[in-house]
Amino acid sequence: MLRINYFARYRELLGCEFERLPWQAEFATIEQLRQFLQQRGGHWALLAERNLMCARNQELCNTAEPLQDGDEIAFFPPVTGG
Repeated sequence: MLRINYFARYRELLGCEFERLPWQAEFATIEQLRQFLQQRGGHWALLAERNLMCARNQELCNTAEPLQDGDEIAFFPPVTGG
């Protein structure tokens, strides 16, 4: 099982804070998981943003990060300062 957390603008547009997905071997990397989620259409296309940030088990990473059953993944827009 994967737990996927959505933060900030992503949470607002997708209408969910988190979800759980059964583990699938096709989710070898965060990028493959992200592509799976984008296929839902509608607002899910926002996960195609190039500057999307992600974390695996509360550690920042890139989308090439490998996944394992039981991982917690987070997607969030880039943080801007001022």
